[in-house]
Amino acid sequence: MAAPRTVDGVEGGCGEIGSVLALSSSDTRPRFGTRFLTDPRQVFQHNAWDNVEWTDEQEEAAKKKVSENNQPLPPEKQEEYDSLASEYWNEFYTIHENRFFKDRHWLFTEFPELAPHCSLNHESHPNARGTDCSQRSSLDEKQWQESAALPHDSCDFPGSSATYRILEVGCGVGNTVFPILKTNNDTGLFVYCCDFSSTAVELVKTNPEYDSQRCFAFVHDLSDAEANYPVPDGSLDVIVLIFVLSALHPSKMLTSICRLARLLKPGGVMLLRDYGRYDMAQLRFKKGRCLSENFYVRGDGTRVYFFTQDELHELFVEAGLEKVQNLVDRRLQVNRGKQLTMYRVWIQCKYRKPS
Repeated sequence: MAAPRTVDGVEGGCGEIGSVLALSSSDTRPRFGTRFLTDPRQVFQHNAWDNVEWTDEQEEAAKKKVSENNQPLPPEKQEEYDSLASEYWNEFYTIHENRFFKDRHWLFTEFPELAPHCSLNHESHPNARGTDCSQRSSLDEKQWQESAALPHDSCDFPGSSATYRILEVGCGVGNTVFPILKTNNDTGLFVYCCDFSSTAVELVKTNPEYDSQRCFAFVHDLSDAEANYPVPDGSLDVIVLIFVLSALHPSKMLTSICRLARLLKPGGVMLLRDYGRYDMAQLRFKKGRCLSENFYVRGDGTRVYFFTQDELHELFVEAGLEKVQNLVDRRLQVNRGKQLTMYRVWIQCKYRKPS
């Protein structure tokens, strides 16, 4: 069998070199799969392999590749990409629409908090009502939309009668929201979802699976720490961030996480999955795409940052949250037709608000 070739001639990368490569005993979790590559000669037998270890040569090749392409663009060009961010994302979803929808088979394996009967702060009952607020149905759709821009200190907010509330930030076209609504039939569940792109939110709301009785979609800029959410502080059980924090400018990440943390109930959790340092996507960037260290702009104008475990840990701890999980998920994806191997690196985190 011919030796496997790697994308761009670089054999991928890993998370932070050294301590990031090893998972502590407290960071174990149910695996996305149980397919492990023990014989390199069998690499093209399947489309993907789990928890692939890296050699010293791979690590050095990844570091060298990133170092070669880290010359930042001029400040004025960086400001342009920042000021026009919403336009770039709107154009992205206008072009791709629902073709960008991907079935996240791993969602409930990695985040059981989103599945039925796995909630943190409530028990499911057919007629459960967690508050004495008026029924959500008393607000029509127009009132709901208007309420999204207002602070809420009372019970007249979307999903006020729910006993378990989930918010996904950066929902895109609904890759996470719709699987939750389809899988979790808990009558006490209410799901909120928002995105920077008004085009993406409109695609969610016009999807046949969108149920305004169980879900509320709205446009929101995560990087704007002063912008209001349509729910009061201390009202959410779970906040989901899947490949969204990396789209923010690094200088705005901490204030954004702090603002989200205020929305959590005591005991509520923030779930994150995002790009890890030296992921294949980072190694494929050419010169002229670097905005700052480990922060890049794609050809379509959208931006992406590649994290280490320590960076994310510091963000969550500064926001007053406690670590439940912080691990690196390394996968080897295979194109059997072209005999290519592609190394993916993601970081997965769960942080809880103290009771």
